[in-house]
Amino acid sequence: MPFPFSCIVFDLDGTLIDSAPDMTRVLNRTLGEFGRPALTEAQVRTMVGDGSANLVRQAFAATGAPLDDETVQPVLRHYLDSYFDHEEPSQLYPGVAATLRALAEEGVRLGLCTNKPERISRKLLGMLDLTDLFGAVAGGDTLPVKKPDGRHLSWVVEQLGGGRAAMVGDNGNDVKAARAVGIPVVAMSYGYPRMPVAELGADVVLDHFADLPGALRALGG
Repeated sequence: MPFPFSCIVFDLDGTLIDSAPDMTRVLNRTLGEFGRPALTEAQVRTMVGDGSANLVRQAFAATGAPLDDETVQPVLRHYLDSYFDHEEPSQLYPGVAATLRALAEEGVRLGLCTNKPERISRKLLGMLDLTDLFGAVAGGDTLPVKKPDGRHLSWVVEQLGGGRAAMVGDNGNDVKAARAVGIPVVAMSYGYPRMPVAELGADVVLDHFADLPGALRALGG
């Protein structure tokens, strides 16, 4: 029986990789450079999902005076350059690599739709030996829009050649983007949802990434 979806689009942080430890290290390096105290990983986890500029703004608001549109730019450049130069790869969640490869072997086209900058996202995919699996990658700076705007997600689907699509993510931005373009969405329970995952409004919530193919078959049946 053929797989019910021709393409699947994934979020990155909190869905494929546990990047909070890396973001905490890099963010604290930037905070220190600009005379701010460090944040805990638990604090950073509550700030993930809206892109690097918003992450930096939240971090500086939490450690002193907030940044305005002018003062955020040098801070953001420092953070992005430091993140890109960071050579310790993020940790894949259990079952991710094998499951992605199994889906690709079934002929499913895979895409990435993340609010993390594209150059950092592509570097991470390369460090994790996943680049060959993704036919389209959209970072938070690839287009004029980003999640939860559905155009961010629909662009990835178009780049993959269209067809019946599904979204896999971990927070409200992923669910809202999927709903905006009318495709089903699976939420992983272990990510950075910033609210009870059961309240995100996803079609399915999974605890284990390896359960994804079965869940998608049931969802697309």
